[in-house]
Amino acid sequence: MKLFLFDFDGVLVDSLEVYEKTVKDCLKDIKQPLIKTREEFLELFDDNFYESLKNKGINLDEFMKSAEDILKQVKIRDMKPFAGVAQVIEELHKKHCLVVVSSNDYASIKEALDLFHYDGYFRDILGSDFMFSKKEKILYAAKKYNVDLNDIYYIGDTTGDIKEGKQAGVKTVGVTWGWHSKEKMAAVQPDYLFDHPKDLLRLNQV
Repeated sequence: MKLFLFDFDGVLVDSLEVYEKTVKDCLKDIKQPLIKTREEFLELFDDNFYESLKNKGINLDEFMKSAEDILKQVKIRDMKPFAGVAQVIEELHKKHCLVVVSSNDYASIKEALDLFHYDGYFRDILGSDFMFSKKEKILYAAKKYNVDLNDIYYIGDTTGDIKEGKQAGVKTVGVTWGWHSKEKMAAVQPDYLFDHPKDLLRLNQV
């Protein structure tokens, strides 16, 4: 059995506009509206999202408290599943363990998985309300499901995802249908770089 760890936003669902607005609203609410452009927003994911906020002087406790209220207003239906992802998830689920590892919160992820009929395929959701560090979440999942690091694949769409996967010592899989460009993803040298969801099925053969 292999352990496939999926980032949520930008890998399973197209949620860029929703997440960007949520973050901007939270920063505005705590009177630190530091992010004005999409480019500035995406730069937060060059490394761990929460570390990036902290490095900009954001009080994470205040940010997360604001997020509790603002996330309740998020319309999950404004997100869209990426075409072809559901079939890949269904296929990988047959033989392997699938877990979501994300910077988003558990409730939003769970609602989206239910809405888009992904809910029966993932054994766990490790969101922002569990830990901020994706590296630590990856290592937690490895221990919980007793899978060797060589048999774990972290699938993400930002350079921060790939960096944290490398730090955890697992195989990293970059996808180019998400938030960061193909060129940017290639620059951090993931073990695999895929352009289409169906390409993930190649991991069944390695």
